[in-house]
Amino acid sequence: MTSRFTFGADEHIFVEVSEEMSLEAFFKTLSMTNAVRDADIKGVTEICPANASFQIKFNPDLIHPDDLMSELKRMEETADKADPVLNTRIVEIPVYYQDPWTHETLMRFRERHQDPNSTDIEYAAEINGYKSVDEFIEAHAGSPWFVSMVGFVSGLPFLYQMVERQRQIQVPKYLRPRTDTPKLTVGYGGCFSCIYSVRGAGGYQMFGVTPMPIYDPEQKTSYLKDFMVFFKPGDIVKWKPIDRAEYDRCLAEVEAGTYEPRIREVQFSLDDFNKDIDATNAKLMEALYAN
Repeated sequence: MTSRFTFGADEHIFVEVSEEMSLEAFFKTLSMTNAVRDADIKGVTEICPANASFQIKFNPDLIHPDDLMSELKRMEETADKADPVLNTRIVEIPVYYQDPWTHETLMRFRERHQDPNSTDIEYAAEINGYKSVDEFIEAHAGSPWFVSMVGFVSGLPFLYQMVERQRQIQVPKYLRPRTDTPKLTVGYGGCFSCIYSVRGAGGYQMFGVTPMPIYDPEQKTSYLKDFMVFFKPGDIVKWKPIDRAEYDRCLAEVEAGTYEPRIREVQFSLDDFNKDIDATNAKLMEALYAN
């Protein structure tokens, strides 16, 4: 996996670690961006990591572009030798699948969809070979997901399914974007799931909603008082299907300031994961639900 370095005008270097998302690409991106941050290079003003790439903004009056390029290439050599182990956390996210709010929205935008005669989740189930929506929900919620990037919209996580490549869900985005998506919609586009942190336009297929805020600029949410964005790259997510009654209960706790998400600290080894994916995921679930 050899990175491709290119200049973007006078103040940016774009680094493409891989042409497609993988956990290997994520770990290399994380290692390199952490190295840039820890080195505190004079002239570097911003570090923007993505799924399998990152961008560096710099002041050419403080560091020569060629010098920065050489430093990044040196850091790549170190990243290639780094032990792919991450101290992170696993989080349970409740999801009310096939909720009435995303259903009302998706019905308004059927002319922009690949299959106007089905719902988003029915379409996703069919093209991925599942016999029913319930079977699809079981697959979507049955394995953990890796947060590879946070951004594009404030606090929005991109989540990558932690299963063998041939088992990963693949769903295209809408043919044409919507002008509306309910806040906290759980969506899907390409190989990524996501949570819409705010209401707005979008193109991901809509599967449900979570009652759990993930972005709060006013920092009134009980678990977002220290930082307005909940997710960070490297987090691991486990979806929890819930019904309307549990959704209402969770929402009432959020509004009362008493809701606390289930979070556990874990260590994730990429080498162990690649050796035995199912065993690694089982250990993650054991850690999440341990008393």
